[in-house]
Amino acid sequence: MLFIYRTFFFFLFPFFLIFTYIRLFLNKEHKIRFKEKIYSSNFRVNKNKNKKLVWFHCSSIGEFLSVYPLISKINNSNKDLEFLITSTTLSSANLIEKKFIQHDNIMHRFFPLDIEYLSENFLNAWKPNMACFVDSEIWPNFLFKIKEKKIPLMLLNGRITKKTFNRWKVFFNFARKTFNNFDLCLASSKESEDNLKKLQVKNLKYLGNLKFSFNNNTENIDLYNKKILDNFKVWCAASTHEGEELIAIKTHMKIREKYSNILTIIIPRHVNRSFDLKKLSNKFKLRSQILNEKDKIHSDTEILIINSFGVVSKYFNYCKNAFIGKSFVKGLKLGGGQNPIEAAKAGCKIFHGPYVYNFKEIYDLLQSYGISEKLNDGSELAKKLIENLEKPKEINKQTVYLLDNYGENVLNQTIEELNKFMKLKYQNA
Repeated sequence: MLFIYRTFFFFLFPFFLIFTYIRLFLNKEHKIRFKEKIYSSNFRVNKNKNKKLVWFHCSSIGEFLSVYPLISKINNSNKDLEFLITSTTLSSANLIEKKFIQHDNIMHRFFPLDIEYLSENFLNAWKPNMACFVDSEIWPNFLFKIKEKKIPLMLLNGRITKKTFNRWKVFFNFARKTFNNFDLCLASSKESEDNLKKLQVKNLKYLGNLKFSFNNNTENIDLYNKKILDNFKVWCAASTHEGEELIAIKTHMKIREKYSNILTIIIPRHVNRSFDLKKLSNKFKLRSQILNEKDKIHSDTEILIINSFGVVSKYFNYCKNAFIGKSFVKGLKLGGGQNPIEAAKAGCKIFHGPYVYNFKEIYDLLQSYGISEKLNDGSELAKKLIENLEKPKEINKQTVYLLDNYGENVLNQTIEELNKFMKLKYQNA
């Protein structure tokens, strides 16, 4: 089966090339570095031969944020290591480089296509001492090659949903062999643990969800912008997808019937849609502003559209009412939901639609704490926000502490597991 997979992907390579160039034309790829995905000559290897290299592969922003505290903590305690972080999306590349801009020993590259010769050349060029794949990033050519070269291989915060498991089950023997390339699998949920067990994965553990370890609550809006926002009643619609911004705008207009000084912050999941959102706001004759990272908020803004990466936490820290997107889009029912943990740890009251399949276990936990609430449509969202804006609720600091403590425990246990393979210096601070 591996031979068939490798042959199939090899013959698909010309189509992958064409697709990559189409994405480049649509501004969905880095204008120069996109070649890292498709040409061995552009791997740009830059490593210190006197240091061990730990490689983390994350697909996009969510996966990176789940291991960001892990990389930071290991790096702080181990000065003899270098880190290579690969990802596939342009937004994740921008965020990774922003987070680690002051660290010469932490590098980002785009993940190459899972073609046999590209994976072989990539591993021969970089020679990592340990490889960690995050979430549901399962690429057979890479995994078999890593095992072949006897490089310790981990699956961190492994997420195998029922939908994903059913796809793998069709090729059960191939799936079992693929997953057993991992020396250690740390599941992100009980559901993922059960599905990985069905795939007969060895050395499988469930420590908790590593996404709870991310904590960015120290980031705050600058004083000028805070003074502007203090003049309004503010709420936030974050990680929104097409269709949900219209719900946010109609919600804004409904709230405005009661509060004339309402300001709605919209943080689209894909910031390249910002200009489309401004056109949508203009259609409803609302005063909108696209806010880049260092911009000042206009005093008459009604709809504030955030157009920068990695800044969502500062808005969660300010507005304590947040709607988390990809949850009202019925077409995404089997892949619905975005990560609500960052908003929860900032002390927000979280609202979401009925379609949160990808984060069901997390939302169940948050709902049990009274942090999140499921709504059926936009009219319910407007009603709940009006109630909360009228009588703002205090942050339940004890609940936030419990979430922080849970995340720290998962982080420390994960480092302990990695320590068995890399002999890392470990500080349980």
